[in-house]
Parts: sequence; structure tokens; C-alpha cells
Amino acid sequence: MVDVAAKPATHRTAVARGRIEMLPATFALIQSGNVKKGDVLGIARIAAIQGAKKTSDLIPLCHPLALTRVAIEFALDPAQGDAPAAVECTATVETVGPTGVEMEALTAVNVGLLTIYDMCKAVDRGMTISGVRLLEKHGGKSGSFVQS
Repeated sequence: MVDVAAKPATHRTAVARGRIEMLPATFALIQSGNVKKGDVLGIARIAAIQGAKKTSDLIPLCHPLALTRVAIEFALDPAQGDAPAAVECTATVETVGPTGVEMEALTAVNVGLLTIYDMCKAVDRGMTISGVRLLEKHGGKSGSFVQS
């Protein structure tokens, strides 16, 4: 692990996003709350938060961090024309510490989307997770990054 002991604790924020594309029928089940395993988005939100908190257990050499905030949002994107139906997940993660929270935000998005896949795979094994990326990060020596 990189030694961050000498780095000052600053407020750090990261925002990540990704999406899972699916059949319109699968989307309708999620939207209506009729998936046999339960409330897909509610459970995926909890899983995403847990993923952010457990990032250092999953990613080698990633520092364990005391997170001060993890917010997970889902946007429902119905099929339109040739575009498939999708659920978009956005994670905002914050801490006050000597290192950033980009990995925690990216892990949260991935775990949230994987949970949606797991809960819906019985009706749609062709779902596709894509576009997982860091949108922005703030704080620390390197300052801010905002994807354009």
C-alpha cells in the first residue's frame, strides 16, 4: 500500500455511474416491483452501499476508509426505438481523509448493478452491464476531475 500517513486529511468526494441494459419485460418487472426475489432497486441500493464500505476487502492495496456518506441513485430508462431498456446507477461517496474515494464509488456502482443482474437473471440472462466510469472526484493534492 502507498504510505498516506503524511498526507493531510481533506474532504474528498467521488461520483461514479454505470448502467445495466435489459429486455423491456425485465424492466417492467423491476418498475412494477414484481420480481420474485423482492424489491430489486431497494436491495441493490443496500448492496451498493455495502460494496463501497467493503472496497478495501475486495481491491488489493486499497486503503480502508471511514466513509462519511454513500448515496446511491437509480434512474429508470425505458426502451425507446432501438435503445434497450436500462437502469442507471450513480454512486456518490464522501470521506474526510488522506486518500480519495474513487474506488469506493466505482465498486458501489458495480455491486449495485451486479445485484440487479442477480435478482433478475431468472427472467433475463442477456442483461449487459456497461459504461461504468468515474464522473468526478474532488479533494486532495490532485484537486478536481470532472469527466466532460
